[in-house]
Amino acid sequence: MTHFPVTNSNLSATHIGLFLQEKYSFSQDTKCQLIKAGINDTYLVTDNSDKFVFRVYSLNWRSKTEIDEEIKILNQLKENAISISYPLSDKENNYIQTLSAPEGERFAVLFTFASGEKQHIVSEETHFQIGQLIARVHRITLNQKLNRVDYSPEVILIDSLKKVSSFLTNDTEEMNFMKSAQSYLFKEFKNADTSKIRQGVVHLDIWFDNLNITNDNKVTIFDFDFCGNGWLCLDIAYYILQLHNIEKYEAKDYQPKVESFLKGYESITPISAEEKRLIPILGVSLYFFYLGVQCQRYDNWSNSFLSENYLKRFINGLAKRYYDIYKLGNNNNCA
Repeated sequence: MTHFPVTNSNLSATHIGLFLQEKYSFSQDTKCQLIKAGINDTYLVTDNSDKFVFRVYSLNWRSKTEIDEEIKILNQLKENAISISYPLSDKENNYIQTLSAPEGERFAVLFTFASGEKQHIVSEETHFQIGQLIARVHRITLNQKLNRVDYSPEVILIDSLKKVSSFLTNDTEEMNFMKSAQSYLFKEFKNADTSKIRQGVVHLDIWFDNLNITNDNKVTIFDFDFCGNGWLCLDIAYYILQLHNIEKYEAKDYQPKVESFLKGYESITPISAEEKRLIPILGVSLYFFYLGVQCQRYDNWSNSFLSENYLKRFINGLAKRYYDIYKLGNNNNCA
């Protein structure tokens, strides 16, 4: 019987463990378990007391060139002693593995394990340290360019809303808001004073889910899968956006933690007034971008939760709320 074609599969953790024993000379005691299936599949690899993370990219999600570029920037950050999870080469000095999955050839990379654990709520002091860490990353990636996506307003706002429109009809209040906000945000991108905005390589996904923190407050950033080229303040805006989602704007701890994060960042490198002005504008714009990603990956990731009702709740409860809090569209917004 001919095997029926598939579009996505979960590869056997047991057999990945055996594969890694061969490729990386791990011991026969090596254990492997799937810890997260999604846009990419993530496996925890344990060899005695040593831990690693094996990322298996989804079919056609990232090209080999894009992954090479991700590896390049990670190795540069590692060489500069930045606290990140970095790639490991196999015994033949190859970073990228090619796995013959049922749906086609999938790429994979082994990474160091980030010590500590994810923490939703952290202290002002920890936010200060995270600000410092992101600033140190930006000092290295400043004015660099990867052979990867340019996070232009077209990519962030225009392309993303096209993907959302496949799941949310035009006659809804939420889509009317998204179109109106898109027009305003796009103009703000175009009218920004780019001479006062630093550019370089951005992570674009720094939040609690991609940070591990140890008991002695050592912070490690991981998962650079969305890294690309853009304004460095995109990373600042996204981090503050996620802090807002966790702490909520009205909470007494929210603003002090934002200020602590910014102080930590500026203890390493300054943020221009124009960059600070753009923070809420870029934050809402990144809601557009990640809603677009969710819609793009409906078939093999978001179908378990994404629906028109979900999009309406997301837009009203997060995107529109953040937009309204900062009075965007009224020409009197502030960071």
